Amino acid sequence: MWPAWRYAREEIVRLSIPWLVLVGVVSTAAMASEPEDPYLWLEEVEGSRAVAWVKAHNAATLATLTKVREYKPIFQQALAILDSEEKLVVPRLIGSQVYNFWQDKAHVRGIWRRTDLPSFRAGKAVWETVIDVDALAAAEGVPWVFKGATCLEPENRLCMVALSRGGSDAAVYREFDLAARSFVAGGFTVAEAKSAVSWKDGDTLWVATDFGEGSRTRAGYPRVVKEWRRGTPIESARTVFEGSPNDVGVWPATVVTPEGVYHLVTRVPAFYLADLYLELGGRLVLLAVPRDAEFKGIFRDHLLVSLRSDWGVGERVYREGSLLAVPLDSLLRNAPTPSPLFEPEARSSLDEVATTRDRVLFTILDNVRSRLFRVAYSGGEWRRSEVALPGVGTAAVVTTSDQGDLFAVTYEDFLTPRTLFLGAGDTLERIQAEPSFFDASGMSVAQHEATSKDGTKIPYFLVTPKGFRADGRAPTLLYGYGGFEVAEVPHFSAITGSAWLARGGVYVLANLRGGGEFGPAWHKAALKEHRLKAFEDFIAVAEDLIARRITAPAHLGIMGGSQGGLLVAGTMTLRPDLFGAVVSQVPLTDMRRYHLLLAGASWMGEYGNPDVPEEWQSIQAWSPYHQLRRDVRYPKAFFWTTTRDDRVHPAHARKMVAKMEAYGHPVFYFEQIEGGHGSGSVNAQRAAIRALEFAYLWTMLR
Repeated sequence: MWPAWRYAREEIVRLSIPWLVLVGVVSTAAMASEPEDPYLWLEEVEGSRAVAWVKAHNAATLATLTKVREYKPIFQQALAILDSEEKLVVPRLIGSQVYNFWQDKAHVRGIWRRTDLPSFRAGKAVWETVIDVDALAAAEGVPWVFKGATCLEPENRLCMVALSRGGSDAAVYREFDLAARSFVAGGFTVAEAKSAVSWKDGDTLWVATDFGEGSRTRAGYPRVVKEWRRGTPIESARTVFEGSPNDVGVWPATVVTPEGVYHLVTRVPAFYLADLYLELGGRLVLLAVPRDAEFKGIFRDHLLVSLRSDWGVGERVYREGSLLAVPLDSLLRNAPTPSPLFEPEARSSLDEVATTRDRVLFTILDNVRSRLFRVAYSGGEWRRSEVALPGVGTAAVVTTSDQGDLFAVTYEDFLTPRTLFLGAGDTLERIQAEPSFFDASGMSVAQHEATSKDGTKIPYFLVTPKGFRADGRAPTLLYGYGGFEVAEVPHFSAITGSAWLARGGVYVLANLRGGGEFGPAWHKAALKEHRLKAFEDFIAVAEDLIARRITAPAHLGIMGGSQGGLLVAGTMTLRPDLFGAVVSQVPLTDMRRYHLLLAGASWMGEYGNPDVPEEWQSIQAWSPYHQLRRDVRYPKAFFWTTTRDDRVHPAHARKMVAKMEAYGHPVFYFEQIEGGHGSGSVNAQRAAIRALEFAYLWTMLR
C-alpha cells in the first residue's frame, strides 16, 4: 500500500500524525514585503548556533523539571511500564507464523521475533529472534530504528526491511530472507530516503525513491516509480510511472488475493486527491473512481473505496463517508456498479477497513464508540454481520490472515487495558490483556457536550479520579487534535493513569471539528478558511469544564501533538486566560513558513496557502507564531520536539520559544535528539519525555 497514517493509541505520547503533504509554490514577492524573521537561523537543524541554543535550553529545562518531586517516580514507573514483560504482544500474521516487534530493558532498540500460531494462541509462545536491532546498530554504528517489512506473498520468505536512522521518516530498505534470518548478500538495497517499495515478483521490485536530481516532488516525496530487476544497478531500472514535481508524490503497491495479484500506482496530485492506476497487460490504467475517494483494498475482484464526497452513479447518489465495493471490470468499462457496505448516519462514521482471505472487516465509530463488522461476498450478494465487542470503547484490527478468515483485534477504553482477541467468525477469542499498572477502582468516565461559538455541539470524554468532587479545584488535563480527519477515541494509557489519574488528576479528551469522529463533513467543517472553528471548539470545551466546576483556569492544562501541538499553541495565544499550563508536542507554529519547511511545510489542503493574501489573512488569525504578543500574560508553556523529526521541522517549536523569550514570556523547552515525529526511539527516551510532561503539569496545576 502507499503510505498511510495511523495515530498512536499507546503509552508513549498520543500523537495524531497525518501522512500526506502538499507542496506550494513560494511567492517570493509576498515574502519580501514582510519583515525578516529574526529566528531563521533556528531552521538550520544541525547548525552550530542552533545546536548550542538547543543544548542550553535542554540543560535549563532538565535542571528544573527533573528536580520536581514527581519526576523520578513517574520516570521509573513509565520506564517499568514500557519495559514490562507483561505488555501486550501485538501480532502480525505473516503466512502461518506470528511476528512481533518487541522492546524492553534487554532489547533497547528492539527485536523482530516470531512464533507459531498454535503456541501463541495458547499463551505459550516460544519466540525466535529474526532481527536483533540492538546488535545491528552496534555492529554498524548507526542508531537504527525498525520501521517494518514488506514481504513477498504468498511465499513470505523475502522481505524488504525498512531501517530508519534515529526514527526519521527517511529509511534504508534492505532485502531480508525470513527462512535464513539474514540479510540477502548482494540483494536489493534502497539508499536512505523517503521511499516505498513493492514486490512485483521474486526478482523484481517496484521502487519509488530518490533517484537523483528531479526525481522528487517539491514536497520531498518520490515522483517516479521504477521497475528494478535483480542483479542490475538501480540506475538502469525501467520507469513505470512519472508524476509531476508539483504532486505530493507517487507510491507503488501490490495486493495479493486468491483471485489474482494486482500491481497499483497511486499518484497524489494534491492533498485528499489521488489517481489510482492498475497494471493491465504491461500498461497502467486509470481507475474511474472519484479523485477524493480513498482506496481501502481489493477483495474478490472488487475495489474497496471510502467516499469523501457524494458520488453520483446513474440515478443513485452514494453519500460521503460510505464504504463501497466496486467491481474492477465495471471500472475498466467506465461504468461503475458500486455496492454499499456501509453508509453513515448523523453520529456514525467509517473508521478502519481490512480484509482476510474470506471477509471484509471494518470498524465504525458510533458516537465515538467502536463497532466491528464482517462482510462476506457470495453469489453476487454482500452479507454483513456484527462482531460483539466487550464494551463501548475502541477496537482496532491489528492484523489479518491471507490464508483464512483469521484476524486479531484489540479492545480498550479509558479504564480497561488493551486486550488482544483473535477472531475467525462473529465471536472473539481472548488471548491476552495488558496489566493496568494502576488502580482504576473508583474512577469514572462520562461523555458530555460543549457548545461552540457557532452553536455546534462538541462532544468530549471526562475521566475523573477516585474521590473526585466538582469544586473547581481539580488539576485537569485537556487533550485535543482537531485535524486531518483523525478521530480521537477512548484509549487506555497506563502512564497517564499512573502519573495523572491515580494522583488525583482529571483527564479530558475533546472531539473537535477537523477530526474524523463524525466523518468527512466533521473534518471539512474546520478546513482551511474554517480552521478557526477547531480552536473555538477547544475553547468551548475548556469553558464547559470551568462552568461545570470540574476545574478552574489556574488548574486547567492543555496538551496536543503535531497538529494538536499547533492547536494548543494557537489556543494559548487566543485565550491565555483559560489555562494554567500548555504542553505542545512536536508542533507546527510558524504558519507563514510552514509550507517551506520539510515535508510538513506543505499541508495546504488542510490549512490553506499563506502566499495567497486572502488565505494568509485567515491563517494569520490563528497562527501561534504570529498571534504572540508582548503585552499579554501567557501560562509558562512547555514545548518539545525532536531533532530527527523530518516531517514537522523542529524549528517550529524552536522559533516559538525564542520569540516568547524575546517578548519576556517564561517558557520550558526540550528537544530529544532521536525519535523522528515522535517521542524517542528507545523506551528510556519515551519515559523521560512523559516524566518531564507530568512533572511540569503537576508543578503548574496543583
